[in-house]
Amino acid sequence: MNTFYSIIKEHFGELTEEEFQILNSFFYSETLSKNDFFTQSGSYCKKLSLVKTGFLRIYALSEGKEITHWISTPDYFITEISSFFFNQPSRWYIQALTPVELLTIDKQNYNKLCESVPKWKDIESQFIAKCFAILENRVFTHLSMSAEERYHLYFQENKALFNQVSLQYLASVLGMTPETFSRIRKRHSENP
Repeated sequence: MNTFYSIIKEHFGELTEEEFQILNSFFYSETLSKNDFFTQSGSYCKKLSLVKTGFLRIYALSEGKEITHWISTPDYFITEISSFFFNQPSRWYIQALTPVELLTIDKQNYNKLCESVPKWKDIESQFIAKCFAILENRVFTHLSMSAEERYHLYFQENKALFNQVSLQYLASVLGMTPETFSRIRKRHSENP
């Protein structure tokens, strides 16, 4: 894991030492066991966490079928954006695939952070814009790339996941059936 300061700087931008110390004071350590839920659909997500170790799966149920939206990995933040920032019921389930260590800030302390660091609202806007840019990029790749191209790109960016996460979840993230995923994976392993 990178240092907390370097991750904050990467995701939120430059903070003074004093601002970082204030921010750091609001976070606490938290652990989830495998299969524990970070949040569930229909509930309100009242925390934002940095994943220190482990993997979490973000998924929804559609007609009784689980659709995996994302696999969260170390050094990235996790929350249910609509719920945490806009006070709407969660649409997603977020569940630990492995034991997970987190650095967490709850909604109440997050609001205090906004009061304690005056430029935080601007920093928060940049963070949310980055989240939407990632989502835009994901939509673009799903619309403009073939299944095989999506597989290769995701593999290059997330090699560790391919040995640690159920392949059916990865297939779902990539918008393909497990059978298509397996065929592409086989071709990929034969011609690396």
